[in-house]
Amino acid sequence: MYKSFTYKLITKLGMNISHDEYHDISFFRAMSIGLIGLRNALLLKYCMYSVLLSVFNYRVIRPYLWKKMGCTIGKNVFIGYSVWFDYNNANLIEIGDNVHITNMCLLLCHQRDIDNYLIGINSTKLPYKKGKIIIQSGVMIGMNSTIMPGVTIGEGSIIGAKSLVLDDVPPWTIVAGNPAKVIKKIKNKDEYTNI
Repeated sequence: MYKSFTYKLITKLGMNISHDEYHDISFFRAMSIGLIGLRNALLLKYCMYSVLLSVFNYRVIRPYLWKKMGCTIGKNVFIGYSVWFDYNNANLIEIGDNVHITNMCLLLCHQRDIDNYLIGINSTKLPYKKGKIIIQSGVMIGMNSTIMPGVTIGEGSIIGAKSLVLDDVPPWTIVAGNPAKVIKKIKNKDEYTNI
């Protein structure tokens, strides 16, 4: 397969990039990706650690900056302190209205594709596979949870603290654990007259 001069140069410098995705990359495209990545890294750094204007960070500044980096963000979204997301793949993150992402969570849109990993293959040379993360309206994600690529979290669901979410989460359920499993289905409020 064809390899551009820029791809050859980048790999010669010891940087490991996906052959399938970047084999024909131009110098200007590589520079553009690098500069956008740098901008997004600086914005994410602010989002994660800033205590300036802290009263506005959770519901105004962080959601606004995530939108600027490429995420789709609904209304009234809360993003806690030290939340990491895959800023180079921000366009793969969709967050609905009234979502609450608590402190120290990770939203990851890419991972190594280990489907064809065999003895003798250098694992650092494996290609990446990417997947959208869709967090539907009314979801609450507990502290220190990780959401993996390709996951849809259904409306009204709650993710327990320190959960690793590998698979889709049905609407109106509570999941927890590593890997996360359904531990409770949320009942309809119409079933209770005292609520």
